[in-house]
Amino acid sequence: MTDIQVKSMEQNGLHLHLGATDKFKTISMMLMIHAPLEEETVTARALIPHILQGGTKHYPNRKKLKQKLEDMYGATLTSDVQKKGENQVITFRLDVAAEQFLSDNSTSLFEEALSLLHELLYQPVLEKGAFLSQIVDQEKRALKQRIASIYDDKMRYANVRITEEMFKHESYRLAPYGREKDLASLTPQSLYEAYETMMERDRFDLYIIGSFAEDDIKEKVREVFIASRQLSGEMIPTTASEHVKDVNVVHDAQKVKQGKLHLGYRTHSTFRDDDYEAARVGNALFGGFPSSKLFMNVREKESLAYYAASQIESHKGVLMVLSGIEFDKYERAVEIIQEQEQAMKNGDFTDEEVEQAKGMLLNQAFEAMDAPRGIVELSYHEIIANHKRSIQERIENIKKVTKEDVVRAVNKWELDTIYFLKGQGDEA
Repeated sequence: MTDIQVKSMEQNGLHLHLGATDKFKTISMMLMIHAPLEEETVTARALIPHILQGGTKHYPNRKKLKQKLEDMYGATLTSDVQKKGENQVITFRLDVAAEQFLSDNSTSLFEEALSLLHELLYQPVLEKGAFLSQIVDQEKRALKQRIASIYDDKMRYANVRITEEMFKHESYRLAPYGREKDLASLTPQSLYEAYETMMERDRFDLYIIGSFAEDDIKEKVREVFIASRQLSGEMIPTTASEHVKDVNVVHDAQKVKQGKLHLGYRTHSTFRDDDYEAARVGNALFGGFPSSKLFMNVREKESLAYYAASQIESHKGVLMVLSGIEFDKYERAVEIIQEQEQAMKNGDFTDEEVEQAKGMLLNQAFEAMDAPRGIVELSYHEIIANHKRSIQERIENIKKVTKEDVVRAVNKWELDTIYFLKGQGDEA
């Protein structure tokens, strides 16, 4: 399951990562474009991948670009923008059929796809030295709608709000999709300038996963990505969290039928730390799976919540407890969540439960390795953290975690913020 080795090299300032395997009938290309999260650029960079998919020099609109993909045996092109630690990462993904599985393999489908990805990046359709105003206006409207949709999804909204409150003075507070208030000031020209800065300064990591001969792929990438980019400097890891002085309590009120109670902890354990895997096992026991303390005690035994879970972030060292509760259950829900936290710190769990949690985490890793995107996501942690720890090493480290390791890791957790989205007129 873990036999795929991702080999990394540098070509013309492009960081190339190859994972050759016969496991898939496709070849997946994922280009990760990384830059620090910054107020001044976050919204512009969130728009850029969507604008670029609006058209290229030879395929000047979405319809022609879509037709080109269909002609390439139904190739698929997608993009997204994520936050990893205090970094904003733009991802383009292009999947094509591996040529040996096609009846007609007289042309190099991979090379055709690679050239299309290059054109998408380097030859966007322009007017008067800027992006097309029609495409810009369309993508600004679409982004405004995506941001508005978060307000309607109250669990996501609560997570955005606790992040804003918990990291008021840190760039981690910024959402990767940007801010609605920036949209009015963004023009085709200013967005094109942000694009030029991205192309010049950002780090480019191109992952290629699938069935291929490595030497052939390296040569084809060298032939297509001929522009010599300046190699980005040493990656700067996300700033470590400071210790908590006082717990911040924030209540918002809206017309909602169910309260959203989120608790934010600073774990002081990130991908770079020796106890990273122990902290992940701790989160699994605390609220990561249906057998966890939060699910069993907050939801099942006390019937205090419609759902109760926790999730951990790898690069900032953040653990979020997410729960949906009746408005009048606020005090008891906070109390019992903190009781479960203390039980974790006291080691109130068995060696058997640790083994079960480890097994679930290992299954997650193995499932991720069954898809190209999962392989890339697992591998990319090393880039973001600027810390070498291979997928295989992480799997072996999970296997070695003991109950004592978990207790030591979870005793570093500090409650930072309690956020409650309650109904209007509710006194909780």
